[in-house]
Amino acid sequence: MITQLEHARAGHITREMEFVAKREDLPVETIRAEVAAGRMVIPANRVHLALRLEPMAIGIAARCKINANIGNSAVTSNVKEELEKLHTSVHYGADTVMDLSTGKDIDRIRHAIIAASTVPIGTVPIYQMLEELGGNIEDMKPQHFLDMVEHQAKQGVDYMTVHCGVLYEHLHLTMNRVTGIVSRGGSLIAKWMMAHRRQNPLYENFEDLCDIMRQYDVTWSLGDGLRPGSIADASDEAQFAELKVLGELTERGWRRGTQVMVEGPGHIPMDQIDMNIKKQIEWCKGAPFYVLGPLVTDIAPGYDHITSAIGAALAGWSGAAMLCYVTPKEHLGLPDREDVKQGVIAYKIAAHAADLARHRKGARDRDDALSRARFAFDWKEQFRLSLDPETAQRMHDETLPQDTFKSAHFCSMCGPKYCSMKITEDIRKMAAEQEEAGQPLVELAVE
Repeated sequence: MITQLEHARAGHITREMEFVAKREDLPVETIRAEVAAGRMVIPANRVHLALRLEPMAIGIAARCKINANIGNSAVTSNVKEELEKLHTSVHYGADTVMDLSTGKDIDRIRHAIIAASTVPIGTVPIYQMLEELGGNIEDMKPQHFLDMVEHQAKQGVDYMTVHCGVLYEHLHLTMNRVTGIVSRGGSLIAKWMMAHRRQNPLYENFEDLCDIMRQYDVTWSLGDGLRPGSIADASDEAQFAELKVLGELTERGWRRGTQVMVEGPGHIPMDQIDMNIKKQIEWCKGAPFYVLGPLVTDIAPGYDHITSAIGAALAGWSGAAMLCYVTPKEHLGLPDREDVKQGVIAYKIAAHAADLARHRKGARDRDDALSRARFAFDWKEQFRLSLDPETAQRMHDETLPQDTFKSAHFCSMCGPKYCSMKITEDIRKMAAEQEEAGQPLVELAVE
C-alpha cells in the first residue's frame, strides 16, 4: 500500500484525486501535481475511506478550508453530545473535524465519530496516551506514544497533530513569555523533557512515526507546540525556532512517503499575519499551513470567534490553506452545540472572504446570486443562499412574520418609503419611461 503522495509522485491519479478535482472544480492533473509537490494533502486514512469518508483537499491551490474542534473533557460531555457537535459542524460547513477528547471513554466516542463522519477526522494522540497513563506525562516512554499513534491509525483517524518540533534547547526561550507554552501537547512534551533532561522523544522517533502513518496514509499535522498564546508573545524567538524544525520535519516526512501539513500560530496582531504566513511557506517548502486562529486581540473573552475570524480571513488571504475555528467559549470552557455552530459560521465567513480575495474560481457565484435575490426582494431565495438560513429567516420574521411579507419590497429596517433598493427600482422605471419619451438619461448640460 502506498500513500497519495507516493501515487502522485509516481504520476498516478487515484480515485481520491479524481473526487477532489470535481469538488474543487480543478483539473485532476493540477491536483496530482500539487499533491506530488507537497503543497496539497488529501487526508484519507484507508480505514475511514472504507467507511463513509468523502475525500477532500487542503492546499493553496484549493479553496480555503476550515476545521472544527469537538471532544469531551474530564469535566463534561458524552457520545451523544459529541455526535451532535459533529453533525452541527458538518451541517454548517466544517471541512474537517478534530476529536480533542481528553476525558473518559475516548475510544467509544472516537469510534462513533469516525463511523458517522463524511469529513476527515483529526486527533492529538498525546491526549489519549496521557489518559491511559493516569495523567502522568513523566511516565511516558517512546513506545507508549508509538503504540497510541498506531492504535488511532487503526481506528481510522485521517490526520494527527504531533508536537515533534519542540526541542529541549527551545525551552529557555519560553521562560519570559507572558503566557508561556499554551499548547497542551507542547506543554506536556516540555514537561517530559524537563523531568528527564532529554530531547523530545517524538523528534527522535520521527522516522518510526512516519512508518506507522505511511501504512494507513495518515496525514501529519505538525503541531506548533510553542505557538504564542497572547499578542505579547507573537512572532518571538521560541515560535520561529520551532518553525525552523517543522520545516526540517516536513522534508523528512516527505522522504518517508507521508503527507504533511504544518500548524501555525494562535495569537498574532494583524500587522504580523502576512509575515508569519509567508515565513511558513518559505521555511516549510509550501506545505499546507493550518492556522489556529489567529486571534488579533486578547481583550474579548466570549467573542474570540470574532477576533480570531478577523485574523483567519487575513491569514487565508495571505496563503493559509486551512483555518482552525475558535468558538465563543475559547479560553473559558468546553464548547456546546451552539458554540460549535457560531464558531463554524464565523470561520466559513473568514474562509469565504479569503477565497474571494484570492479570486478562487466560482467563489463569488453565491454572493452574486444572493445579491440578485436581495435586489429582487426574493426573501426565500435570500434565506436559502445564506450560510445560516434559519437565523436569517428568524431575524426577518421577528417583525414581519406573515407570508405576505415574503414578497414585500421592503424590510422592517427601512419600511416601504425609505428602502434604497425600492427607490432604485423606481429610478430605473422612470429612466425607461423617459427613454421611451425621447428623453434618454444623459449628463445634464453644464452652463
